[in-house]
Amino acid sequence: QVQLVESGGGLVQPGGSLTLSCAADRSLDRFYSMDWYRQAPGRQRELVARLIISGQTNHPDSMKGRFTTSRDDALNTVYLQMNNLEPEDTAVYYCAAASAFGVFDSWGQGTQVTVSS
Repeated sequence: QVQLVESGGGLVQPGGSLTLSCAADRSLDRFYSMDWYRQAPGRQRELVARLIISGQTNHPDSMKGRFTTSRDDALNTVYLQMNNLEPEDTAVYYCAAASAFGVFDSWGQGTQVTVSS
């Protein structure tokens, strides 16, 4: 079982920024992708960003320009940089390790992001 440990959530004002981290217990090269999802109360879990280990990153159109995912191979860690946050971004954010497209090996424990003045 892959272990993923998330950190970096918290309370931020609208227009602010946060960076989430997701540390894996093994090399990122073992995965097809590292994904970020979020789930707000009463809503379905949605994809925020996908970092394909071969080098490509994908973001839903609504988040392009605001959310950026990156990696540090030495630390087996992926990051989600979130800028210009809006109250609608309030959710629990999860990272997930996938061994193939749509095949998830493990999920992080989730970290709460609250955007409020």
